[in-house]
Amino acid sequence: MDLTDIGSNQIARAGGKGAHLGELSRIEGVRVPPGFCVTTAAFERIVTPLIGEQAGAEIRRIVEAVELPDDLVAAITDRLFALGDKAACAVRSSATAEDLPTASFAGQHDSYLNVIGADAVLDAVRRCWASLFTDRAISYREHQGIDHRTVRMAVVVQRMVVPRAAGILFTADPVTSNRTIATVDAAFGLGEALVSGIVNADVYRVRSGEIIARTVSAKRLAVQARPEGGTEERAVEPERQEQPALTDAEVLRLVRLGRHIEAHFGRPQDIEWCLAGDEFQIVQSRPITTLFPVPVAGDDGNHVYVSVGHQQMMTDPLKPLGLAFWQMTTPRPMAEAGGRLFVDVTPILAVPASRDALIDGLGTRSDPLIGDALRTIVEREGFLPPPPAEGSPWTPPGSTAADPIEDGPALVTELTERVRASLAELARDIRTRTGVDLLDFIRADVQELRRIQAEPRNMQAIMAGMEANWWLNDHLLEWLGEKNTADTLSQSVAGNVTSEMGLALLDVADAIRPYPDAVNALERGSIEELPTVVRDAVRAYLDRYGMRCAGEIDITRPRWSERPAELAPMILSNIRNFEPGAHQRLFEEGRRQAEEKRRELVARLRELPDGESKAAETERMIDRVRTFSGYREFPKYHMISRYFLYKQALLEEADRLVRAGVLADREDIYHLRFDELREVVATRTVDDRLIGERKDAFATYRTLTPPRVLTSDGEVVTGSYRRGDLPPGALVGLPVSAGTVEGRARVVLDMAGADLEPGDILVTAYTDPSWTPAFLAVAGLVTEVGGLMTHGAVIAREYGLPAVVGVEHATRLIRDGQRIRVHGTDGYVEIL
Repeated sequence: MDLTDIGSNQIARAGGKGAHLGELSRIEGVRVPPGFCVTTAAFERIVTPLIGEQAGAEIRRIVEAVELPDDLVAAITDRLFALGDKAACAVRSSATAEDLPTASFAGQHDSYLNVIGADAVLDAVRRCWASLFTDRAISYREHQGIDHRTVRMAVVVQRMVVPRAAGILFTADPVTSNRTIATVDAAFGLGEALVSGIVNADVYRVRSGEIIARTVSAKRLAVQARPEGGTEERAVEPERQEQPALTDAEVLRLVRLGRHIEAHFGRPQDIEWCLAGDEFQIVQSRPITTLFPVPVAGDDGNHVYVSVGHQQMMTDPLKPLGLAFWQMTTPRPMAEAGGRLFVDVTPILAVPASRDALIDGLGTRSDPLIGDALRTIVEREGFLPPPPAEGSPWTPPGSTAADPIEDGPALVTELTERVRASLAELARDIRTRTGVDLLDFIRADVQELRRIQAEPRNMQAIMAGMEANWWLNDHLLEWLGEKNTADTLSQSVAGNVTSEMGLALLDVADAIRPYPDAVNALERGSIEELPTVVRDAVRAYLDRYGMRCAGEIDITRPRWSERPAELAPMILSNIRNFEPGAHQRLFEEGRRQAEEKRRELVARLRELPDGESKAAETERMIDRVRTFSGYREFPKYHMISRYFLYKQALLEEADRLVRAGVLADREDIYHLRFDELREVVATRTVDDRLIGERKDAFATYRTLTPPRVLTSDGEVVTGSYRRGDLPPGALVGLPVSAGTVEGRARVVLDMAGADLEPGDILVTAYTDPSWTPAFLAVAGLVTEVGGLMTHGAVIAREYGLPAVVGVEHATRLIRDGQRIRVHGTDGYVEIL
């Protein structure tokens, strides 16, 4: 097929590169070297029959030696003649799984430049086909989860451009993701010099038609075409080495062309270009696969977005139904991007009082990296709008609390019993609802959930424990020089439903331990095969905690009650690592350490000036910590319990839709918004195409890393800890649970696959309550995401585990099995 006959929707025939080049050739004002595509039909006819069970090297040998049929040889030869007698060509791989929004496959397949003569071109076509089976291409597909059997290879053949300069244009900054900044890399000769890394490029940054930064490098080498075919490295004349490859005018003209291409494709592009004479020719354009999408704003003003996932310890994408439920539940409006939720904090940052409260709250109590990133934005002149005439649009949580709580235990009991009664009422009433009535019932009940969560005394109880914790740490550091003393004082508090969940799994292990058949069933990963004598223990655990799971804020995630086998590794770990009765022993040990610390502190305080007063106030605050800290976990337990009741009812409704032939699969409802699901239930019709698009989008979102802070320009603004008091090579984070511990790092990304032993240090991306059972088996905790009062920090303190959270890229910088030291008091990790 001629390139001009190919459009962007023909990836299956022309591969990613061919489809994009064909589409580029149709854009007015864009010059693409002429050429044609040997389509995937040739690959399927000639190569597919040769592929058996051989290794990649053997497949390559067979393909490179295959004899091409006469009709294909004639077709290619005729097209070559049309390009010009003895014209030099670029012969380029174009697989059906490359240059995609989710996978660029950059450099994974082979291409050949300055190929002269029909025989050489035919040989290059074979080698392009064979490059689908290089070790690097096979490995890349494995990493991307792409089935090898579904991929086909087309080959693009174009008239060779011999440029005086070439390079790459990103229409968004590839480092910061800022969509308003384009970057140009340029070098002399062919672009292969840049791709292969043999030369440093000139680099330009352009915004609003102006070059805002430039770096002109010494370019000692260039890749040039050889007269007899192929390419070679040549030295650049000394007097030219430090000359720019492009003039400023050419840079700006290239960026305008890039913006034109970006507008056509509707998203930022990674563009390969050549400058021959005075004309730019485009030899490739593909989406920039690493950019995080920008939330949609209702105006053209600047906006600043803060990640909800980094606050909720769930940075994975949520499916549409999960997004909808979270937005229905939360009182604050939230924007969506990349399957994640963000809060637009622009109005808060515009007002000095609320700005300071937000940055201080995030920077000192939650996530210092978010706080520092916001501080960076505030310091940019002219980015934020002027403050409104009226007062602050926001007050920090707890700042509007009513009178101080005195009778703490009674209040906690009242609040928890009221919630449990409400859950029992919901469980009873939701069973009778079906159809549209069910959807309307759930929508109304979400308002009841919101009412309970927003009740002033609920927030008072949460803040009472948190504020007492902060008071103790601040004052005992000042009076006694002790850091993070509240961490020890908050061990084994009563009423913490999350820490109790971890300890209760020790009781399940005790019930199973005496029965070898039950242990064998667990080792096979089966809960269903457990003997009857121990099923009651598992059932009782699931009745109380089975609504929990990893990523539980997404209502669509499978719960432990739905997949109880996910608990098997943790139960086995408990059987292996603990003696019978460990639940009570561990709890009592934590309570004893807290009480001993209390007595020690009080005694030391009484020796100070005004010591009796200091000791009395400290004892009062310790009582508040031990009364209210456990309640910190209860509101989320309530929300997740309610979500599970909604989910069970909705899945029963989905089953009815499947039986009626409306849905193909019950879990298709996860890819519908709540209102869309109600419409499907009401009309008994569904848009299968929409569900398919949503599934594809979700697969794309899973490949993206969400930023903590994002602007409406698409810029990912990163923060830092700004600390200079650390040993060389230390990984800095936020100290959330005091103590220092050394041990073997176990880098675990999925709790279901955790193989933990006593003394191990758990290193993971983030933890939510579902990870609590794993905390029992380890000596310390390191996470990439987290704050002082997030769930993992609270439970680490209660279990007495030294912990550092917010360690950027911890799961990549720390290798599984390395020995590390966690400084939970000072907030850093050393790799030993």
